[in-house]
Amino acid sequence: MIRVIISGGGTGGHVFPSIAIANSLKAKVREIDILFIGAKGRLEMDKVPAAGYRIVGLTVSGFQRKLTFKNLSFPFKLIGSLLKARSIISGFKPDVVVGVGGYASGPTLSVSAGKGIPTLIQEQNSFPGITNRLLGKKADKICVAYPGLDKYFPKEKLVITGNPIRQDLVNLKGKEKQGLEYFGLQEGGKIVLVIGGSLGAGTINKAIKYWIEKRTGVQNIQLIWQTGKNYFEAIKTELSAKDCRLPTADCRLFPFIDRMDLAYLVADLIVSRAGAIAISELCMAGKPVVLVPSPNVSEDHQTKNAEALVVRKAALMVRDSEAEDMLGIKIEELLSDQDLQQELRQNIQKLAIPDAADKISEEILKLIKYNKREDIRFGNPEKGGSMDGH
Repeated sequence: MIRVIISGGGTGGHVFPSIAIANSLKAKVREIDILFIGAKGRLEMDKVPAAGYRIVGLTVSGFQRKLTFKNLSFPFKLIGSLLKARSIISGFKPDVVVGVGGYASGPTLSVSAGKGIPTLIQEQNSFPGITNRLLGKKADKICVAYPGLDKYFPKEKLVITGNPIRQDLVNLKGKEKQGLEYFGLQEGGKIVLVIGGSLGAGTINKAIKYWIEKRTGVQNIQLIWQTGKNYFEAIKTELSAKDCRLPTADCRLFPFIDRMDLAYLVADLIVSRAGAIAISELCMAGKPVVLVPSPNVSEDHQTKNAEALVVRKAALMVRDSEAEDMLGIKIEELLSDQDLQQELRQNIQKLAIPDAADKISEEILKLIKYNKREDIRFGNPEKGGSMDGH
């Protein structure tokens, strides 16, 4: 029996990739027991059990970079989480421990490395946070999505695997008609997809509303707009007075898009935040993208993620502070430039890694001691992979 702990979470960008890794491990190992360790009250405590896995929660939170009373409890929560993580690990006796980022990942990997248990970090961003930079000194392997992270981690530990994404985004071909029908769109014209996360992005919403009300530079645009649940009703009310049918845009407004595969497929241009997993999905979609990085994330990760694409001519970027004035202009310029659209498509597609979860699970299994390896099926038998048990 192989025993694996996967720790971390906090946002969908951490939780859903960790579940993808677990699913890949289950497909490769005949007998495996996977235990998740998350943070109490966070998204993983619901989503992981819904995916069929056990999870234990730590009472842990992040350290606020500004002065706040919450920081007074931080040392006590950290010590308590370290003690509980030690107890869980001693009882479960994992063969390997995986950290996917998020509050719970730090205590779990710290304890595991201290006990000499093989550890692996899955770093999603082009610029790692301070916790992973510290953990990377003791980790055995670090799976990354971007080149150049040897500036922050020991080069010999790095493997470029990409970020795991939802499987329904891997094969998008052949659903074009279904996508148009699902969103009630017409063939012809340009379709712009706007996504700012499940809760929404206030700056993007304000900029898009301003654009469709004021700009008339490009005609025959159809808009799929995920406002986020926090903004949906207000935007719907404001635009209803105009019947949401303006000279520049025919809107399809959603608080949340369930069929993101179809949205990516029908879009001619995508406006998005620049979270690590969002970018990995955009690479798979292979469409021209305008990124508006959120400034409200630790160590400005999203800007660095976006810049990693911009420098490769794989996306355009508009800074959050400039979005209201510049986002609509950038959209219209891109829609009017067929050569630039084609260049962006070609370059972003080169960055796609559709089998990232399998690559990461194989690196995890390589860390397990040799006497356990007879339980492991390397490769994916359904894809014609090997069944090498050595």
